[in-house]
This record gives sequence, structure tokens and C-alpha cells, in this order.
Amino acid sequence: MADRGFVVSRLPGFTTVALLVFAALYLPILVLVVFSFNGGDSLSQWGGFSFRWFAKAWENDQVKDATIRSLWLALVAAAIATAVATAAALGTTRRKPFNGQTFIYVMINQPLMVPEIVTAVALLIFFAWFKVNLGYQGMGYLVAAHAGFCIPFAYLPIRARLESMDLTLETAAADLYATPWLTFRRVTFPLLLPGIIAGMMLAFVTSLDDVVITLFVKSAGQDTLPTYMLGQIRRQVSTEVYAISTMLLALTVVLLTAFFALTRKRD
Repeated sequence: MADRGFVVSRLPGFTTVALLVFAALYLPILVLVVFSFNGGDSLSQWGGFSFRWFAKAWENDQVKDATIRSLWLALVAAAIATAVATAAALGTTRRKPFNGQTFIYVMINQPLMVPEIVTAVALLIFFAWFKVNLGYQGMGYLVAAHAGFCIPFAYLPIRARLESMDLTLETAAADLYATPWLTFRRVTFPLLLPGIIAGMMLAFVTSLDDVVITLFVKSAGQDTLPTYMLGQIRRQVSTEVYAISTMLLALTVVLLTAFFALTRKRD
């Protein structure tokens, strides 16, 4: 029998270790989801199935404000990040290799490589100057911070989509005297659209779930849903926080499922 080489799944105990890892990762999340439907007041004792805490969270004006602010911030930041990422992906793939291309790629993906706390502190120092000298305390700082942080998350699927696209149709359009803009609008963009949508969804989820950068950049009264939850936990953990976490988890799972469906490679 021919040697098939090293395969990690054939190692002794691989299945057991894999199951333990999955249990460690997802069992706490499962417990949180289950207890978000707890009808009792206890955080650890089951008191019957109920949507009580979801209703309480829905009636909380602070939760509503934080949710609307989070969704608005994530949508705007994701749109800006996707637009910049699309331009960057086109500039680094639809042209001949040039000096500095690797450096540009590294700089675009810098937020993925640098610890998030470092980025947050740098943004705090950077925006503090503007807040002091301009007197502006609005949401613009959060939009700029989230958009910049989300660019690489949108860039990677868009670039991957571009690299997997056949140049035949674009070349044919150029041969038929189509301008670069017309070629992009009629050929490249429709083919690239699934990657753009996937990149935007990934950027949206990243912005929606962010805590560290938001904590360092936001001004008073600009709590997003994750920072509101963190503040509640610091004071007192309630089952209402479980319900909010479950709703955030459900939204994230839906968006990530759609992301993988769009980026799935088809024969």
C-alpha cells in the first residue's frame, strides 16, 4: 500500500482532542443561549422556558438607543470600508506588479497584525487632538475608527474574488474598444459583486461586535450595544444581558452564513 504521507486526522486521539476543543469553544455559548430563555431570576438555575428577558430588553430605552446606534455605525463604517477596500483591491490586482506593492498590502492589513489595544490607544491619542482643538465630539470619530479598522476585513474577500476571476471577459471588452470605466461597470463589477457584498457583511459584523476601539474612541453618550453590555456586566450581570447576547449571536451567525455562501467556491 502506498504511503499517503502525513495526515493530522490519522493521529491517535485526534477525534477526542477535536471534540474537547469544540466543547471548550461552544459549550459556554450554548449555556448562554439556553439561559437567555430562563423564566426565573437566577443566572444559573433553570426556572422554565420564557421570552421574559427578551421582552424586557426590548422595552429598555437604553438598549434600543444602543442598538440603533450600533447598527447605524456598523452600516456606515462597513460601506466606507468596502468602498476603500474595493479600490485598493482593484489597484493591487488589476495591474502589473510594481515596487512597493507588498508594502501596500502589509499596510492595508496592518489592523489584522497589530494587537487591537495598540490600534485603540493610537486612535485615542490621534482623535484627542481633534477633540481638544476642534471641539467636535460627534460620531464622526467612531465612524472613521471603525471604517479604518474594518478595511482589511472587506479587502481580503474582495481581493480573493478578483484573483479568482478570469480576465477573458475584461480583455474581450477592451478589444471591443470599451473604456476602462465601461469595462468595470459592465463586466468587472457584476462579477465582483458577490465578493463586495461578502466583504461588506464581514466588515459590518466586525464593526457591530467591536468593543476595544469603541471604548477608547467614543465620547459620552455614544455607547454601542457591546459597550452598553460591558457596562451592565461591570455593575451587575442580569439575564437581560444573556438575551441581548443571544440576539447579537443570532445576527452574527446569519451574516456569517451568508458570507460563506457568497464566497463558497463553485465548480
